Amino acid sequence: MSTYLILKTLHILSSVVLVGVGFGTAFYLFCANRSKSLEAQAVVARTVVLADWIFTTPAVILQPVTGIALLKMAGWPMTTPWIMWSLVLYAITGACWLPVVWLQIQMKQMANAALANNTALPVLYWRYARWWESLGYPAFAAMVVVYFLMVSKPA
Repeated sequence: MSTYLILKTLHILSSVVLVGVGFGTAFYLFCANRSKSLEAQAVVARTVVLADWIFTTPAVILQPVTGIALLKMAGWPMTTPWIMWSLVLYAITGACWLPVVWLQIQMKQMANAALANNTALPVLYWRYARWWESLGYPAFAAMVVVYFLMVSKPA
């Protein structure tokens, strides 16, 4: 198998991991928050943070590394419109994801503290949950458009 095909496989798999783990963990934390079950919120928040470190972070790194290598190998200029739009949308996703990671860590800590102290979640938890959810929508929308651009490669 050629280096190009290995890189392309890594690029596709890391994109699936990035979007799949992101969407899956967001869904579970969204549902746990709606359940208002402190135990569920604490467990899911811990798992979401762990999944981001184990799966999402390496995928975030692999995406541009493999993508740029593929561009160079295929001879695509970085100024190609679909590539530039993909990079802009990827940056938008990253600009949403970085605060989401911080919010998740804070929410995890608040849920763990509330569980340990047998208290309700603070109001701040719910404010952070609203911000977390609000940042997720544009990030996922941007990634859907990136998938479209990568597959269709419009002129």
